[in-house]
Amino acid sequence: MDDKLIITAVFFIFIIMSGYWLSRSGKPLNVLILTVHKLISMAAFIYLIIIMFQMHQIAPLNPTEMAVGALSVLLFVILIATGGMLSTRKLFPMVVHKIHKIAPYLAILCTTATIYLLQVR
Repeated sequence: MDDKLIITAVFFIFIIMSGYWLSRSGKPLNVLILTVHKLISMAAFIYLIIIMFQMHQIAPLNPTEMAVGALSVLLFVILIATGGMLSTRKLFPMVVHKIHKIAPYLAILCTTATIYLLQVR
């Protein structure tokens, strides 16, 4: 298995574990857990962008790779936005909670597909 897939899997394991831990800590959110969760998430997001940029430098991405990569980036942005909303003391509609619970699995799927497509090119 490629190092990039392993690193990505480790990122997602820690993101999900810290997110689960954070959701169980109750309100107000534990600042340390929240900070760790945000930093790991941002590191995974930046790692994805770096991988895509490096692969694009080697050879231009084809439309499928660009589309799946763009969807991964969009899902990360949605997760960052909904996570930011949920980390405040304000109440948000239940749909924000649902999106933040479903989107991580879609992000895992899309990011894994993106890295796989970039590796088999």
